[in-house]
Amino acid sequence: MSGLLARSLLLRRNGSGWHWTDWLAYAYLALGVVMMFGPVVWLGLSSFKTAGALLEFPPTMLPLAHKEVRVVGHDSPLPLFSVTMDDGSVRELAQVRRIGLVAQMVDPAAPDTVLRVPIDRRAPIRQLSLAIENYTQPFGQFAFLRYLHNSLVVTVVATLITLLINSMAAYALAIYEFRGRNAVMLGVIGTLMIPISIILVPVYLVVSQLGLLNSLWAVILPGAATPTGVFLLRQYMLTIPRDLIEAARMDKASEWQIYSRIVMPLALPALAVLTIFSVMWRWNDFLWPLAVLTKSEVYTLQIGLNAFQGELNTQWHYLLAMTMVTLAPVILVFAFLQRFITTGIANTGLK
Repeated sequence: MSGLLARSLLLRRNGSGWHWTDWLAYAYLALGVVMMFGPVVWLGLSSFKTAGALLEFPPTMLPLAHKEVRVVGHDSPLPLFSVTMDDGSVRELAQVRRIGLVAQMVDPAAPDTVLRVPIDRRAPIRQLSLAIENYTQPFGQFAFLRYLHNSLVVTVVATLITLLINSMAAYALAIYEFRGRNAVMLGVIGTLMIPISIILVPVYLVVSQLGLLNSLWAVILPGAATPTGVFLLRQYMLTIPRDLIEAARMDKASEWQIYSRIVMPLALPALAVLTIFSVMWRWNDFLWPLAVLTKSEVYTLQIGLNAFQGELNTQWHYLLAMTMVTLAPVILVFAFLQRFITTGIANTGLK
C-alpha cells in the first residue's frame, strides 16, 4: 500500500526521467496545497499559543513559550535567558526583574549572586508548550457549551427543514407539467440577486410580529427555503427518467410515495451537496442571529465568538481556539459527504 502511494505521488510524464513539465506541475500542486491548507495549519498552531506569544514579532510557526525555572528564594518561576557574558561565554540565567535597559539576573544554581546584564545581551530560551487552557477556559467561563448546543440545534433542524421544503418545491418544478412553470423557476432564480441587507428589515418585522425574537426559531425559519437549493435539486431531478415516474403512477403509487421512495433516493447526491451548503450557511451565519438574538442564553457560537472582541482589547488566544472548534463540524460533514459533491454538481448543470 505504501509503495502504491509513493508511486502515485511520484508519477512522471514519460515514466522514467524527470521532465521540466513534471517539476512545474509538482511546484504548482505544492503551491496550491500551501495556499489552501497553510492558513488552516497556521490557525491551528496559533490556537495553542498564549496571549503574549501571539503578540510577539517576528511571529513563530510553532506554539513556543518562555522557559521558566524555579529558583530558591522566589515564590514564582523566573524566565530563563541565554546571556552572553563579558568574556564571550554563554550562560543560562534567570531574570529577577528588569529596570530600564538593565536586567537583574541570577544563576539558578547559585541564586545568592545578582548580576546586572544589559538587555541586548540576553535572548529568551523557548520550549514547545501547548496552551490547552485556550480551549478549556472558554467553555467554563463564557458558556460556550450552551452556544455550541444552540448552533448544533439551529444547524441540524434548519438543514432538515431546508432539505424537506427545497426538495418538495424542486419536485413540483421538475416533475409536474403546468403553465407558468418556467416563469416560477425564473422568479426563484431571480431572488438570488437580492442581497440580505435589503430584506433584513422586512424579515425582522415579520419575525417580531410572530413573537419569535430571542428564540432559535427566529434563526431557523426565515432561511428554510433557499433558491439555491431549489435550483440545484430541480436541475438534478430533471435527469431522473420520466419512465420511472409514469410506471409508479400506473402502479397506483401516490405522489407522496413517488416523491419519498423514488425521487428522493435517486437525488441523494444532490441532497448531499445541499446538506453541505446548508450546514455551512447555518453554522457560519452571523448577521441574522446578531439581529434577532439579544439574550446570551440563545446565542449561537458565531455570536459567542464576538464576546472575545472588546472595544479596547481582543482575546485572540480564546478567539483562535474557538474558531478551530467552529471549523470541526463543517470538516466532519464535508468528510462524510464529499464523495457526493462531484456527482451532485456535475449532474445539476452547475459550473
